[in-house]
Amino acid sequence: MAKEVRANLKMKIRGGQASAAPPVGSTLGQYGVNMMDFVNPFNEQTKDRMGQNLTVHITIYDDRTMTWRAVGTPTDELILAALKVDKGSGEPNKVKVEKKLSGLQLTEIAQAKAEDMNTKDVEAVKKMVAGTARSMGVEIE
Repeated sequence: MAKEVRANLKMKIRGGQASAAPPVGSTLGQYGVNMMDFVNPFNEQTKDRMGQNLTVHITIYDDRTMTWRAVGTPTDELILAALKVDKGSGEPNKVKVEKKLSGLQLTEIAQAKAEDMNTKDVEAVKKMVAGTARSMGVEIE
């Protein structure tokens, strides 16, 4: 019989740097789970991505057990890092970001995101990344 899900959580945590302090401790603590059952395995599994912002999906069950999976750095952060800008446009349909994303940068970001997507087709991932860039006011060369 399947376990009953109590909560589905989504948090952004730096790779290899989870601790019992907020936001991890306060979020997991309210569901009565042992936060160290998350912190230690998370830090061990993500030590190769130290300091990168990772999105973590956590499922907590009624018997106070949990499962989790770490997803890579969000696409918008990869785009901003590639362009070396602080933020995207507040009005992407009117005001564009000064720098443009090159085809090579687009391909590199798509290859990095391909492992998190439900496809292995890099061309399809490039279209998704380009859509995110457009929504940020970033033009593609």
